Amino acid sequence: MYHPRPTDAERLGVLDAVFDKGIRHWDTADCYEDNEALIGRWFQCTGKRDQIFLASKFAVTPTGEVRNDAKYVREACDRSLQALGVGHIDLYYCHRMDGVTPIEETVRAMAQLKDEGKIRNAVHRISAVQVEYSPFSLDIEDPDINLLSTCRKLGVAIVAYSPLGRGFLGGQLRSPNDLHPDDVRRGLPRFSKDNFPKNLELVDFFHKMATRHGVSVSTLVLAWLLHQGEDILPIPGSTNPENICLNAKAVNISLTDDEVAEIRAVVDSASTSGGRYPEGGMALLADTPPLKILST
Repeated sequence: MYHPRPTDAERLGVLDAVFDKGIRHWDTADCYEDNEALIGRWFQCTGKRDQIFLASKFAVTPTGEVRNDAKYVREACDRSLQALGVGHIDLYYCHRMDGVTPIEETVRAMAQLKDEGKIRNAVHRISAVQVEYSPFSLDIEDPDINLLSTCRKLGVAIVAYSPLGRGFLGGQLRSPNDLHPDDVRRGLPRFSKDNFPKNLELVDFFHKMATRHGVSVSTLVLAWLLHQGEDILPIPGSTNPENICLNAKAVNISLTDDEVAEIRAVVDSASTSGGRYPEGGMALLADTPPLKILST
């Protein structure tokens, strides 16, 4: 969705580069255009499915509607398995809440898929929560939301999506004009003409510290996120093998306690301008209604 779109040969080459760097946790979703089918083609060509920890998601239908009902959970899983050309998915997420289906119904349907061997999530518990987490998005740390602390009490892994702020913290974007006219980020509040220059202040801070370490901005940002705990698993996306190499270097960056504290102080005091999604997108971050227990 970030344009221009690479050719199929280039996209398969990206998967080759990811694999060659030893990155084995691959995250996709049925609504990421033809991404599942592309990964399926890579599996077919390489025969390396068993070396990948594969995660995918359901809920956003082909028409853009959101559904969490049991019938759709099964339909979506079967469709993803066919597109990926695999017998099972290692980690299966509910992508969004439809606001009308009790979460118990959705998880019960997922547990049935587990029993059938179609997914390998742990039974009777949530294995992972995927949530936006970056220096621009610290919502999960908010004590009023209480997500990070709850996950840690329950032993639930945090999979951090958009750890580089959708490319903002890559250090290469300096204005909305750097984005392709069809790039979906042009519609996101943080990338607007008014908010963009305000958010560059945090990027510039990371650039200075990255220069001190002799690494890229993205490498440093990912290193800092990894220092937040061993239960934090960032999943930066890229269509550029060179950027994948830079991102992978984050695991070898050692920050001192003073540096981690310095970054934390700046991040906590920074004022991020613009929301994560437009108003319509934020409306999809819905809660679920309570399960109705029928009396006998």
